[in-house]
Amino acid sequence: MDPASAPRLLARVRAKIRLKHYSIGTEQAYADWIRRYVLFHGKRHPSALGATEVEAFLTHLAVEGKVAAAPQNQAKAALLFLYREVLAVELPWLDNVTRAKQPARLPIVLTRDEVTRILARLRGVHALIGALLYGTGLRVMEGVRVRVQDIDFDRRHIIVRDGKGSKDRMTMLPDRLAQRDAEAKSTPHAKFMRADLCTRLVSVLELTQFHHSRNSSGGPLQNG
Repeated sequence: MDPASAPRLLARVRAKIRLKHYSIGTEQAYADWIRRYVLFHGKRHPSALGATEVEAFLTHLAVEGKVAAAPQNQAKAALLFLYREVLAVELPWLDNVTRAKQPARLPIVLTRDEVTRILARLRGVHALIGALLYGTGLRVMEGVRVRVQDIDFDRRHIIVRDGKGSKDRMTMLPDRLAQRDAEAKSTPHAKFMRADLCTRLVSVLELTQFHHSRNSSGGPLQNG
């Protein structure tokens, strides 16, 4: 495969993912797995490969790479997406893949006291967003993408736009996030904060969206 053609292939993958409104995390993960698949097979174009090569790559991940079951399944989903949605090739059933072992572990669940202590150590913007995620059950990307107009303080709910599966949904806004904060403390962003936690939450969302817009436009806040 000509290395110059790799960006074009990944550009097609990204365009298809965005057309289907997948999350940015899924886009980045799929592109990474497809890139690794191409490199594993000596930069040959995926259209010249097939089920045998896909099985070889997935088996390599489990045996030599020693990845867990979740990354292997994600890699499989990425390659199936590549062939089915981008290259319009329907792969046969992948029977000859050595599966990564699924560890039998119990989930770690924090106690209410542990959660309280964690949230108490957060400050400023991080404290409000942490409380928002814990109190509303939002996913991380849903939390940082909440817009001011999506919050209804009167009805105590938040509208999540374009969530998982490209679906909108409504979730609660806990009273503790909407009531007056009697112990408002100074923060590095003090001019954005007010004693009223309603105002503080809106201000933090506006500040977060401002930073995001500066990052997206290549301003001075953009990470390298």
